[in-house]
Amino acid sequence: MVHARTALAQSDTLRLVWPQWQGAGQSSVRHLLPELPDEEARDVYALGTRVLTALLPEHTGPTEIVPVSDEPADEEARVTEGTESRAQVLAGIRDAREAIAHHDAPRILTLGGDCSVSVAPFTELAARYGQELAVVWIDSHPDIGTAHSRYPGYHAMAVSHIIGTGDREVLDELAAFVSPTRVALAGLHSWTEDDYPNIAKWGLHAFSPADLRESTTPLLTWLEATGCSRVAIHLDVGTVDADEVRLRLGYDRGGLSMAQTNRVIKDLGQAADVVGLTIAEYVPRQVVALTHLLEGLPLL
Repeated sequence: MVHARTALAQSDTLRLVWPQWQGAGQSSVRHLLPELPDEEARDVYALGTRVLTALLPEHTGPTEIVPVSDEPADEEARVTEGTESRAQVLAGIRDAREAIAHHDAPRILTLGGDCSVSVAPFTELAARYGQELAVVWIDSHPDIGTAHSRYPGYHAMAVSHIIGTGDREVLDELAAFVSPTRVALAGLHSWTEDDYPNIAKWGLHAFSPADLRESTTPLLTWLEATGCSRVAIHLDVGTVDADEVRLRLGYDRGGLSMAQTNRVIKDLGQAADVVGLTIAEYVPRQVVALTHLLEGLPLL
């Protein structure tokens, strides 16, 4: 079970509920969930966000829900600058920033949605904390793509935009950026060869599952060297080895175990002030199956 923080501790955290799917794109969702019609496949992100919200303790602090369109018009779904449904992605950033601005919360918990839901809250935290903020991106994938990358979608460019590299119109919507020297990719083991060189070129640090299986020490040593007292943590639930449990659209073997992932995040919380946490990419396949079982039954 998930243990609740005290009401006093929760009061300083904004819970940002953002079931965005456009960052993944219709093409990727269609490819990874071919058994479902497009409109139902897209809805799995919203369903996953609702499950997360139900699973977590009741929140006594402020909550904001970022509106997400269910169905883009055909012209909006085309790919522009490597981003599908770009107009809706930009609108989502503006809506998220407006929601965050309603509160003076020093911490933001974001429930998504595809991986790109971390971009707006993490860059807002960067504007607040400046060089005190480090980012740890816990994900099988690096999300350091560009408009020309083989792996498509805005969600695959999330880290790129957090460090200030990418679509100029998107960057113009963001409050601040995080130096790549203060960004670590943890659990990384799945990438396309055209993107991987960006890690060294941009000055990011990467830790494979093997680096962290026995201990979080390598990552904590990096964090200490940054001099940062605060950290924003992105958790793509697909970091967990799919052979243990499949939590997202894709099937990535060789990741961290659930216990290892949990330990890494807890250790980071002991080493620094966690001011941002995102839980992203959860796709509840069994819940989807259950909805089919219950569809049209009497008395429901």
